[in-house]
Amino acid sequence: MIGTVSVKYALRSLFRHPRRTILSMVGVGIGCGIGIFATSWTGGSHEMQIRAASESGSGHLRIVPSGWVETRENSLRITDWKRAVREAQSLPDVKAIAARARTNGLLAFGNRTAGVQVAGVNPEAEYDSNRIVNKSSLEGRYLRSGDSGKVVIGKALANRLDVELDDDLYVTLTGRDEIRSDMLRIVGIIGTGSRDLDATICHTTLNDIERTTGYEGPAEISILLEDHTLIDSRRRELTEKLAGTNDVITWKEVNPGLAANAEGDLAFMRGLIGIIVIVVCLGIASAQLTAVLERRREFAILSALGMKGRQVIGLMVLEALVVGLGGAVVALALGGSATYYIATKGVNFAAFIGEDFSIGNVLLDPYLYGSFGIWLLWYALGVSVTATVVASIYPAWLATKVDPADALRTV
Repeated sequence: MIGTVSVKYALRSLFRHPRRTILSMVGVGIGCGIGIFATSWTGGSHEMQIRAASESGSGHLRIVPSGWVETRENSLRITDWKRAVREAQSLPDVKAIAARARTNGLLAFGNRTAGVQVAGVNPEAEYDSNRIVNKSSLEGRYLRSGDSGKVVIGKALANRLDVELDDDLYVTLTGRDEIRSDMLRIVGIIGTGSRDLDATICHTTLNDIERTTGYEGPAEISILLEDHTLIDSRRRELTEKLAGTNDVITWKEVNPGLAANAEGDLAFMRGLIGIIVIVVCLGIASAQLTAVLERRREFAILSALGMKGRQVIGLMVLEALVVGLGGAVVALALGGSATYYIATKGVNFAAFIGEDFSIGNVLLDPYLYGSFGIWLLWYALGVSVTATVVASIYPAWLATKVDPADALRTV
C-alpha cells in the first residue's frame, strides 16, 4: 500500500485539518529558521575572530624557534630563517608573509617613560599583512625599507609620553649581552580606536632591532592564508618541509585566550541549536500523538481491512515528511531572509560595545557578517525533515497498537 495511493491518502489526511497542518509546518519552520540564523551567526562570528587574530599580526600560521611555545622568550631566533621563508612561500594559497623580532624596551622622553614591547618588522610585508597598521588612522607615515633610527608608536603611547611627530625617543632594549640603548625618531603615530591596543604599538625596522640588540634574524614568520579552513593541512605540509628545525603553530597557540573564547562561543551556539531541534521534535511528536488519538477509529478500520503495522508506520512517516518539507520552505523563507541580511548588511557592533574593537592585541572588525551559501538548503531540509520524521516514529508505533475491536466498539 506504500506508493501513490499512500501518498494521496497521506495528503488527504493532512489537509483534512489544514489549520493544524499549516501551524505544524510554521512551527517546524520557525524552529529550523532560528537554527539557520544561529548557525550563520556562529559561523560568521567564528570566522571573524579567526580573521581578526590572524590579520593582527598572529597569522593563520606562524614559524617560531623550537621551544618558543613553552617559554615565549623573545631572545630565541629562527634557525635558517631564509630557508623557512622560502618553504613558507612555496605553500599554495599563501596571501602574505611577514617576519618580525620582538624585544622588551623602555621608551623615554624628558622625564616621562613607558615600558613596551618593541617589534622589529619588514615595513612593506607588515603593512600588507597587519590590519593594526593598514586599517587604522595614521598621523605621519609608516616605516619604509631603508629607514634607520625611525619608529612608529601608538596614539595612547604618544599621549603618555607627550610626544609628537619628529620627536626623538630614547629607547633602552634588552640586548644579547647587556642592556643597550638607541635614539629613534617618531615618523608615525597609529590610532586604532582602542586605548589599550594603542599603548602596545611600537614598530621599528628589523634591521634596527638586529643592530641594537645584537640578535640576528627574525624570531617569528607569520603566514596569512587565503582561506582559514586550510590551516591544519598547510600546517602539516610546512612542518614536513621544515623537518623539525623550527616549530609551526597556529593562531590559537599565539592567542590562546581568544581561541578559547571562540571555541566557547561555538560550543554554546551548537548547544543552543541542539535545544531548538529537540523542542521542534517534541512539538511535532505532540501534534502527531494528538492526531493518532483522534484517528483511532480510522486506524482500526485500516487494520480491519488488512493494513499491516509497517504500512501504518509508513503512512505516518509520509505525513511527517510532508510536514517537514513544508517546514523547510518556511525555514528558508524566514531564516534564509534573516541570514541573507546579516551576510550582506552585517551587524554593527558599535551600537553594542562602543568604539573599542580590540581584545588584547587583536583588532576586531566593527561589523559581523553571517555565513551564507548553499548549506542553508541542506540545513533546512536536513533539520526539518529529520526532526519531523524522528518525532513521528513513536506516534506511528502507537498507531499500530490500536485494537480494531476496541476502537470500533460503540458505547
